Amino acid sequence: MQICDRDIATSQVAELGTDWQLAIAYNAALQAATAALSAAGYRAKREGHHYRVIQSLAFTIGANQSLIRRFDKLRQKRNISDYERTDMVTESDAAAMLTIAKQLRRDVEKWIRLNRPKLAKDL
Repeated sequence: MQICDRDIATSQVAELGTDWQLAIAYNAALQAATAALSAAGYRAKREGHHYRVIQSLAFTIGANQSLIRRFDKLRQKRNISDYERTDMVTESDAAAMLTIAKQLRRDVEKWIRLNRPKLAKDL
């Protein structure tokens, strides 16, 4: 969760540009989702790792499908931005990803405190 916190803060640096803001906020959200999966006693396979971690949110913290769909849609946009094309991420996209990261940070911490209290000391 410390990586999530670091990336939430870093993603808000305006000088980075929207592509990087989205990528860093995405990583923050992915770290929170991974923490929930790990706290539940699982880890995602390497193939389709990010997709699986995102989808697992329905089973770990009980995230609603709307959040999962938005997160996955921004995952796809991040992939295009990282590997195919630059300057396609809007300020709105970056802000939406940051909102998801912050929400997941709160929701995962709450879920761990309620369901895995022994792990909560590390939050």
